[in-house]
Amino acid sequence: MIKNFVVFSLFLFLSFSSFSQQTAIYTNDLVDFNQALEFYNNKQYLAAQNLFEKVKNSSNDPTIQSDSAYYIANAAVRLNQPNADQLMEEFVEKYPTSLKRNSAYLDVANYYFDSGKYPQAQKWYDKVDRSSLSRSEQERFEFNNGYVYFKAKQFDKAKNYFNSVSTSHKYGSQAKYYLGFIAYEGDDYEEANQKFEEVKGESRYSEDLSYYQADMNFKLGKFEKAIEMGKEQYNKSNPQEKSQLSKIIGESYFNLGQYGEAIPYLKEYKGTRGKWNNTDYYQLGYAYYQQGDYEKAIGEFNKIVDGKNDVAQNAYYHLAESYLKLGKKQEALNAFKNASEMDFSPEIQEDAYYNYAKLSYEIGNSYKSTPQVLLAFMEKYPKNPNNEELKALLIDSYITSKNYKEAMELLENNKNFHDKAAYQKVAFYRAIELYNEGNYNEAITYLTKSLKENTNPNFTARATYWKAESDYELGNYEKALNEYREFQQLPSAQSTSEFKNLKYNLAYTQFKLKNYPEAIANFKSYVGSSTSDTVRKKDAYMRLGDSYFVTSQYWPAMENYNAAIEMGGTNDYAEFQKAISYGFVDRTEKKLEELMAFVKKYPRSVYYDDALYELGNTYVAQNMNKEGIAAYDQLVREVPTSIFVPKALLKKALIHNNSGKSNEALALFKRVAKDYPSTPEALQAVAAAKIIYIDEGKVNEYATWVKTLDYVEVGDAELDDDTYLAAEQPYLENNQSQAQSRFEAYLKQFPNGRNAMKAHFYLGQIYFSNGKNDQAIPHFKYVADRERNEFTEQALARISELYLGKKEYENALTYLKRLESEADFPQNIVFAQSNMMKASYELKKYSEAVGYAEKVLQNPKIDNAVKSDAQIIIARSAMETNNEGKAKTAYAEVLKTATGRLAAEALYYDAYFKNKEGKFEDSNASIQRLAKDYSGYKLFGAKGLVLMAKNFYALKDAYQATYILDNVIKNFSDFPDVVEEARTELAVIKNAEAKTNSSVETGN
Repeated sequence: MIKNFVVFSLFLFLSFSSFSQQTAIYTNDLVDFNQALEFYNNKQYLAAQNLFEKVKNSSNDPTIQSDSAYYIANAAVRLNQPNADQLMEEFVEKYPTSLKRNSAYLDVANYYFDSGKYPQAQKWYDKVDRSSLSRSEQERFEFNNGYVYFKAKQFDKAKNYFNSVSTSHKYGSQAKYYLGFIAYEGDDYEEANQKFEEVKGESRYSEDLSYYQADMNFKLGKFEKAIEMGKEQYNKSNPQEKSQLSKIIGESYFNLGQYGEAIPYLKEYKGTRGKWNNTDYYQLGYAYYQQGDYEKAIGEFNKIVDGKNDVAQNAYYHLAESYLKLGKKQEALNAFKNASEMDFSPEIQEDAYYNYAKLSYEIGNSYKSTPQVLLAFMEKYPKNPNNEELKALLIDSYITSKNYKEAMELLENNKNFHDKAAYQKVAFYRAIELYNEGNYNEAITYLTKSLKENTNPNFTARATYWKAESDYELGNYEKALNEYREFQQLPSAQSTSEFKNLKYNLAYTQFKLKNYPEAIANFKSYVGSSTSDTVRKKDAYMRLGDSYFVTSQYWPAMENYNAAIEMGGTNDYAEFQKAISYGFVDRTEKKLEELMAFVKKYPRSVYYDDALYELGNTYVAQNMNKEGIAAYDQLVREVPTSIFVPKALLKKALIHNNSGKSNEALALFKRVAKDYPSTPEALQAVAAAKIIYIDEGKVNEYATWVKTLDYVEVGDAELDDDTYLAAEQPYLENNQSQAQSRFEAYLKQFPNGRNAMKAHFYLGQIYFSNGKNDQAIPHFKYVADRERNEFTEQALARISELYLGKKEYENALTYLKRLESEADFPQNIVFAQSNMMKASYELKKYSEAVGYAEKVLQNPKIDNAVKSDAQIIIARSAMETNNEGKAKTAYAEVLKTATGRLAAEALYYDAYFKNKEGKFEDSNASIQRLAKDYSGYKLFGAKGLVLMAKNFYALKDAYQATYILDNVIKNFSDFPDVVEEARTELAVIKNAEAKTNSSVETGN
């Protein structure tokens, strides 16, 4: 017994000893595990994680190991460690039988949910076994899943989960709220309203519910209810909700037509992300419009930029009407035009188009000519009841728009509209335009078209008159005379503005035709008329004096020269003519006295050389050869380019020859023959020299010398003269065709003949009058490039004119400079100076251009057209050299007198400088006038529109600015520089407007 007890006791001892060791180890693990769990529960996750890691590694107990792994992964999740999900996956994989497996999924999912990390939460919720959850866990699982899908905007899935807990005591109210919101977002307002009503008593939802219910009632068209609920919440809302409620309440009032009540709320709306859209601006603008507050209506409507829908069309139409109410017709025109270009509402489109057409007539249109606008409307709406009214406006619009060229194209090419009266007027005014541009042949073409209609006697008379003027300018004096007489006989002639100058023009034409008695009668009639103007009257006195002079009636000639002198101003011509007239009435001493006085008084006169030559002749006639030679020498010395130099030299040579000084005489004869070939003086010098050579028995020397003169063909002189006269006779009889062929034959036979100079000049005139300018140039050039002669001045004027027409400005300048210095007629000097300024400008020689222009303006006798030309050159040159102050002054002068293109240019710059000065409304007024009176000048119309856009933007009217610029880009591709400026300006404006209007597309 004892033995067995001992064995048993030993077994007990050994067993107890082994158990005690295991218990100790287990107890230590349990203590650490509990300590780690305490850390975990106290959210000391890192300390808990480290201790769980130690327990897991030291313990052999599978339960402790799996639980430790569970908490290590959970702590990693809460510490947001990058391997947290991996640790949790490893836990599930390594301990598949752990009772904490499902809890792990749920716990991690809930943690991510509570942290607002809904996509991560959804990942773990998808792993949870719902059937293993308790009832409370299931409800939380369903609600959280619904919310996760709700946040992901997967409303169908969210709806299923929310529905499953909609009766839950804990989650039911929240689920119903979100179900209501899902219905609200899906535009199921009845369902939304039902759900919201079920949670209406919940204070935490009351604010949101009021907003949503107000919005839902608005969207259901229950505007009174929307207003009621919106106002109920209005003062309790945060700023964002208040902005949204303002929109709901304001738009509800708007839809009820209660515009006064709508305005305060519409104004309080802050927009989406701080921006309004075009509809927002439209509603507030329309509300102001209905209240009659047109200024404020415009202030909202004109912020609608880039509108391309029915709202925009409606807005632009009412914007136009608001502008009209305030008398802003240009702005109204643009807005009506915009509305008429949209077809969302055909009724608005047609009415807008009609108003656009009417305003185009009233104030002009820079986009398209008024006649085109009116015709286009009538073609598009043939049954519009206003068409009869528009037809009447159309007739007048041709005239008021001054767009005669385009009007003619419309009248001649539009088969649906024939109006003889309009055609007669427009053809007439187009002709006057062409006449003012110096295009006389084309002017005659249009005057003939006007005369064919003959519906208005007044325009028939005027067209007849200007046809005469055109023919006069072309040198067709016989035609001109007949047409002036025809005009005179028309009953309506006396009622025209042209009639007052008829006698003057008749007199001038007869003067040109050398019908001096008739010229005298008409000049006398004109100077005796009370309607004659000062400039023409003085000129008429001088021409009357000339007419008496050439008919040897010297005392009446002097009386009329005196009458011209008494009118003041520069009188060098009249005083010169008066002086030489004394010689013809045997008052030689008086003649010498007057000529000497003239030379002292007018050293710069174009008649200075005439006076010196005449003075020399008079002295010689009085046998005062020494004084005569002194006068000739003074002429040769001081005016070496004068036409009288070869004459003076010849006279001096003859005096020497008659005085027995044959050597001095021969030297002068040879000088004249050499320096002035082909002139009558040269031929006389050759003949006189020949006599001296013969008298001295030096015939061989004469023969040798004369061979050096290529224009002297000994023996052919008589045939030369006869051949020339055969050509000249038909020319003088106005038989140009026969004259042309005979002059050409003469020059072929005698290229250097005695009469070659005259033949070339007359042939040039024939080609010029027939519009064959290139063929005329060589003939005028031949005359101009030879020594000074009786045709030099006319040839210089013609060849200058022809080179200017060909835009060969350097060539033109060469001859214009000569014309200025060599001309005897003041009008040719003005012609030279005025065209030198133009040619210099075209060649970018701006300082020279200004110099010539200022020289032109110093001449008191120039007419308004020349003054305008000079001022425009000064203005343009100043702009090119950035001297805008000078340009402004010059353009202002142009504007006083200019017509046509120059007036359009001056008006544009008037607007330009007003814009620079910040006078934006005044600038727009000038552009409006430009559109009304000069719409035919498209370049300035386009530039004016860009400037108008800048003015409107400066006046805070973004709509007008962007609409105008858009139209410039679309309609003026012929002017790429203007279009590019418009694009740049438009981009700047749109970028600025996009900051406050979400409807604006910047293209960026």
